[in-house]
Amino acid sequence: MSRVALLTGFEPYGGRGVNPATEVVTRLDGVEVEGARVAGRVLPVSFGALRSRIHELLREVEPEVVVSLGLWPGEGTIRLERVALNLADFEIPDNDGALLRDDLVAAAGPTALAATLPLRAIERALLRAGIPARLSSTAGTFLCNATLYTFLHAAAAGRGVPCGFVHLPYLPEQVAALLEELRKQQLLELHQRADLASMSLATMVEAVRIVLGVSLAA
Repeated sequence: MSRVALLTGFEPYGGRGVNPATEVVTRLDGVEVEGARVAGRVLPVSFGALRSRIHELLREVEPEVVVSLGLWPGEGTIRLERVALNLADFEIPDNDGALLRDDLVAAAGPTALAATLPLRAIERALLRAGIPARLSSTAGTFLCNATLYTFLHAAAAGRGVPCGFVHLPYLPEQVAALLEELRKQQLLELHQRADLASMSLATMVEAVRIVLGVSLAA
């Protein structure tokens, strides 16, 4: 059986027209990394649909490794998530309008699950490649966290497939659009904004390729 790595990323959400996770997944779909074919799939920003879609993908793809991507506005590095919480507590609605508060990702699941990718080795490889990266101990409590938790929970009950989550910065054009909107509205002193960090799509694609490569070689 040929080797396959599952790479997922979310569709746009929160009123944004673009999600860098979608763009990276699209560009790496079908690419070969460490002798494995990358199966890129876009996930819905829907808590109600997420769990069934994840289980469907695990059955369909039968991956050797799972890497999921999402956007963290204001982040300036490739952010490698170490843990997922069994908590769904949304600051904004998902794309179906669901706004969960103090809810669980999985009713019968443990409080937290640790990512199972070789995160320190990935961090070292990214930094050696000149790509800013860091470990993170919170994936939030929105759908990025729910995705990592659901993949880990499913993997623990099945074949033990290594799973992890990577948060990406804004694309430069997203920050440019935000600055233009602020200029029009005459809001804030722009140099005080904390959400203006960005990274080029080419750098993000290369970073995720490295994440996949190190994970597959482990």
